[in-house]
Amino acid sequence: MSKKKQRANSITKNKKAYYEYAIEDVFEAGISLTGPEIKSIRDKKVSISEAYCFFNEQGIFMIKGMRIAEFKNAGYAPQNPDREKLLLLNKTELKKIRNKLRDQGNTVIPIEVFINDKGYAKVEIGIGRGKKMHDKRDSLKDKDVQREIDKYV
Repeated sequence: MSKKKQRANSITKNKKAYYEYAIEDVFEAGISLTGPEIKSIRDKKVSISEAYCFFNEQGIFMIKGMRIAEFKNAGYAPQNPDREKLLLLNKTELKKIRNKLRDQGNTVIPIEVFINDKGYAKVEIGIGRGKKMHDKRDSLKDKDVQREIDKYV
């Protein structure tokens, strides 16, 4: 069985993403950050558990609820840890996301924040529908069965 690849440079994961949502599509997006923010991300002081993505009034794709802690050696410039950050994707990916969001019930949520090989902070986002309670129970049962199979293999 194939397992999900673990990134060596993963910063944080949204552990509840695959439990709360049935993820259909996954995209990799860049994040527009300030200097102190990228330093805080490299120090692993970021949380995406409450975050979600949306298109604002101007049609710009943003992430809200991604909390980046203030960098302690940032100087005198004020920092807002909860500001909305711009997500960087190409036009075809934005069109796909916009078309999927037109369907009722779809949500775009961040799955993982990581640093790529070039040193840029990226966020892996997924489009999915919220699961009902019985779907969540089925997911847990499937996970337990898979764990038992892996134990005997």
